[in-house]
Amino acid sequence: MTVRLGLRANLAQFSLLVAVNALVGGVLGQERTVLPLLAGPVFGLTGYTVLLTYVLAFGLTKAAANYLAGTLSDRYGRKPVLLAGWLIAVPAPALLALAPAWGWIVAANVLLGLSQGLTWSTTVIMKIDLAGPRRRGLAMGLNEAAGYGALAITAAATGYLAARHGLRPAPFLLGAAYVALGLGLTAVFVRETRDHARFESRGHAAGGELSGWAVFARTSVRDRALSAASQAGMVNNLNDGLAMGLFPILFVTAGLSVAGAGVLAALYPAVWGAGQLVTGPTSDRWGRKHLITAGMLVQAAALGLTAVASGFATWAVAMVLLGAGTAMVYPTLLAVVGDVAHPAWRARAVGVYRLWRDSGFAVGAVVSGLAADLWGVRAAVAVVAALTAASGIAVAIRMPETHPA
Repeated sequence: MTVRLGLRANLAQFSLLVAVNALVGGVLGQERTVLPLLAGPVFGLTGYTVLLTYVLAFGLTKAAANYLAGTLSDRYGRKPVLLAGWLIAVPAPALLALAPAWGWIVAANVLLGLSQGLTWSTTVIMKIDLAGPRRRGLAMGLNEAAGYGALAITAAATGYLAARHGLRPAPFLLGAAYVALGLGLTAVFVRETRDHARFESRGHAAGGELSGWAVFARTSVRDRALSAASQAGMVNNLNDGLAMGLFPILFVTAGLSVAGAGVLAALYPAVWGAGQLVTGPTSDRWGRKHLITAGMLVQAAALGLTAVASGFATWAVAMVLLGAGTAMVYPTLLAVVGDVAHPAWRARAVGVYRLWRDSGFAVGAVVSGLAADLWGVRAAVAVVAALTAASGIAVAIRMPETHPA
């Protein structure tokens, strides 16, 4: 088979991978609205830190799986890792729908974290392989838009199902359907893309022979662009972990209906998902650094507004701003990794970056849970807003431009 780089040359396979990642996002969206609302009425949980154990479990396992996805996809190929991720997800919807105790919910999120890390990371790596260097921002925008757009649609749909049919089991039937479809598409139609990375590496200078530890150190600390991207990714997902665990509770306890809370829970990832269709290609034209810095500061402002606001309309504005800021950041950080990393170790660099980024879920669970227990939910949101602003300033100081206009 002749290997060619570029979106046009690989349109069919690239489009299939966009659809697969939409299903990956949908699997995560099945619990976005409903799960925090189960904690008190169904399982009798009272402390926010205990409630957020499911986010902690999800974040830790997803972070570890991201790292493994990069290493394993270099060693064994991309498709086997993607297929393994779907297989791990098979029991999760049933566990969420039928769990008799909160520990089962945590166990389901361990499986979801492993699955999401392997599947989402691998679709990112495969799209970077196919796209080549020129349209990497667009490729990441399409990938992340599909995943988070499906997450948003599913969050809204599960809120509607929960309002009509109860918190369980109806909302989790969507997740089961997504897993079945994703597994089938991957097994039958997805093709291996590792040869595309090997083809691209022939045009690069020496520097492709790095050990796993060397890639980890370069991505985490030594390279200014990669390390700045890693910390920004961690803080981005720190505030997303807050959104997963506490936003539905904040909205419902303030008097909104479950369906209204579902709309707000969906609005943020919907703007995030759709916005990446614009911000990804924009970073190809204007560069990466300033888009990331501005996006982190917009997120901080949105979280600050969420902390002080009351009422559906104001919170809707805050969710739109939070989604817009995240859209500016999310695909652009991935594009930075693609810009800097050599094709021979790029998959491992993506894995390390996503290790740090998704550990933000775990950090967010601990920080926001403790802050909420000590000072209340609104104070927890304000703490995370301050951390997000500090991260944006760090990017402005440390990160060089990796894709100048």
